[in-house]
Amino acid sequence: MRSDDMTAFYQLHRDLPREGPGEAADVAWATALAELAPVARVADVACGPGGDIPALLEAAPQGHVTALDKTAHFVDAARARWQDDPRVTLLRADMAAIHNEYDFIWCAGAVYFMGVTEALTAWRRALRPGGMIAFSEVCWFTGSPSPRAATHWQQYPAMTDAEGIAARVAAAGYETIATRRLSDAAWESYYTPLDARIASLRPGADAALAAVLDAAQEEAACWRAHREDFGYLLSLVRPLPRAGSAGR
Repeated sequence: MRSDDMTAFYQLHRDLPREGPGEAADVAWATALAELAPVARVADVACGPGGDIPALLEAAPQGHVTALDKTAHFVDAARARWQDDPRVTLLRADMAAIHNEYDFIWCAGAVYFMGVTEALTAWRRALRPGGMIAFSEVCWFTGSPSPRAATHWQQYPAMTDAEGIAARVAAAGYETIATRRLSDAAWESYYTPLDARIASLRPGADAALAAVLDAAQEEAACWRAHREDFGYLLSLVRPLPRAGSAGR
């Protein structure tokens, strides 16, 4: 993306509460199934502005959340809110290189940057024994999507269905514990503030910004019109023991 396009993109996305679909109920579902301990150490990978930190803290109120993202202004936005909470550490860091060890790794909508198999393989060394990972990944819900949805998702040729995601989980040496589709409310928690931001920036937008606004508006409209064709699948997974090892 050119520098003026990047500037326009961040102008749109600055100060949004989240950078993708999700809601507190998703975190509660995954952490409950994982039987997360109140003192658990949690990593929030590619955390954006920190929209899931409150729900992660609710799940592990005496634990610690290390939230990381490679985009500086997202990290700055999250720090502004959480810098006085000793239970939260904010890092500007690459999701491909997680340090320390965690009982639970949460990644909302960002594994596609690495690939499901690649991300799970890389993060295995950061899991404590018994630890689990929950991630959401965009997913086809039909084998014959609408032309509009198919055209929109040409940008992500690796997109697959639930069985394909499970196969990528297995290829990393993990098992899938449970899955669930993100709700309409989870999507609107992202798109409703985005709609308002688009409307506020539209007057006087230059060509680069107008193109970014148009793309974001079409993204939201495509999902609203074709939500039965695609969405996000939230998967809770854990590593299988390696051959000859009783550990992780």
